[in-house]
Amino acid sequence: MYHLNQDKLPLLEAMKEYAKRDVVSFDVPGHKRGNGIDILTDYFGDTVMALDTNSLPRLDNIGNPTGVIKEAQALLADAYGANEAFFITNGSTSAIHVMLISVLSPKDKVLMPKNIHKSALNGLILCGAMPVYMTPEFCPKEGLMKNVTLGEVTRHLDLNPDVKAVFILNPTYFGHVSDLKEIANLCHKRDVLLLVDEAHGAHFPFHPAMPLSAMASGADMSCISIHKTGGALTQASALVIKSDRIDVNRVKQAVNILQSTSVSYLLMGSLDGARYNLVRNGYMQLEKAMALSKLAREALNEIPGVWVVEEEMFYDVTKLVINVSKLALTGFEVYELLWREYNIQLELCETDHVLAIISLGDETRGIKRLVEAMTAIASKYIAGKYIENTQESHLSPELLFQNAVVVMCPREAHFGDKELILFEDAIGRVAGESIMAYPPGIPIISPGELVTTEVICLLKDLKAKKAFIVDNVDAKLENMLVVKEK
Repeated sequence: MYHLNQDKLPLLEAMKEYAKRDVVSFDVPGHKRGNGIDILTDYFGDTVMALDTNSLPRLDNIGNPTGVIKEAQALLADAYGANEAFFITNGSTSAIHVMLISVLSPKDKVLMPKNIHKSALNGLILCGAMPVYMTPEFCPKEGLMKNVTLGEVTRHLDLNPDVKAVFILNPTYFGHVSDLKEIANLCHKRDVLLLVDEAHGAHFPFHPAMPLSAMASGADMSCISIHKTGGALTQASALVIKSDRIDVNRVKQAVNILQSTSVSYLLMGSLDGARYNLVRNGYMQLEKAMALSKLAREALNEIPGVWVVEEEMFYDVTKLVINVSKLALTGFEVYELLWREYNIQLELCETDHVLAIISLGDETRGIKRLVEAMTAIASKYIAGKYIENTQESHLSPELLFQNAVVVMCPREAHFGDKELILFEDAIGRVAGESIMAYPPGIPIISPGELVTTEVICLLKDLKAKKAFIVDNVDAKLENMLVVKEK
């Protein structure tokens, strides 16, 4: 399966050897291997402080790697079935920006789902490309947006033959995947690049029961948040490429434009170690994670008023999407209760659902605590569904996404003259900012989009339900930044 010796840890071993040496340091970082800032050594420990170093001849340079970083990136590419890999230390946010600016030019069209992460929208602001939004499949029973279908991609490619690239979110934050292999075949028949935001699918290649990974499906390029489900430290991600249609030198230029020259060796070393673990232990750890997920599903489904969303196909079973719509609480309130009263931290929440991710490090004890907490909450708040907002009929995600109209390039809207006006007055105007609930960070409105009644209703509803709203200029969430009319 692998072409390289995956038992090697070139970067991590080099860092370890450097940390052992009695080095007199006259370079940065200024804490001097932990000698200067005792408070950090007390909290992080001697080993971490000694490993926190800068680019050195023996430790290679991320800007043009020729040594241990180059070897570690090659091993990562091999593990993911790719030809090239780049370490990214600012999360998949930066990897997505690299993908977009390395293949798109100003005014190029890119086809993407409306439920993209905000980083993709910000990538369009950087490169100046024009989005053509697809509507993901909608599940009326759950009120959840799933993923885009092959038919939806085909329809939009027929309507937009000048599209340069297709950008797919796979999996979504709730674990839904597309028929990525068929979408890849379609894109390549149309001579269109396929880019994949695979941030939540870093574990896919390491167990046959997982959905097919982007590289195995034939995608040209994908980003993977190895810190999310692959075991690396937070912010440690990667970009992988398997395509002769991608100009690797242009990708390298984009990485060097967007990534710090003082990259964290702790993060890069964690990528080397996480890759090693996934290859050696990923199958068994994912086998355990799936067994724990099954245990949790069965137990949660026994709780009155609570059930776990089930999908027969196109789904990552390590994502526990828990429906709480029959409780006298919103998902936002369940999320907060679990943290405040039970010391349980979930991944995200929305009106009717909360999400728990089962991954490499989970144990039976954690599953039992989640089930016990949900049992206690359900028994206390089973009084019926929360009182619905009077605007609830306007808040269908499907309707919101279908009605999205892009009237201006996001870059033009972002850099154009803008004014802050009341929500009600913003209807019919062109948005000049992004506003979203976080997590997961899917823009409800983005620069360049027409502001609709549905958008305003949803923002007011989320505010009333105390969702955590980000990126909005007006902290009170009463006004919106719009492009000035000429």
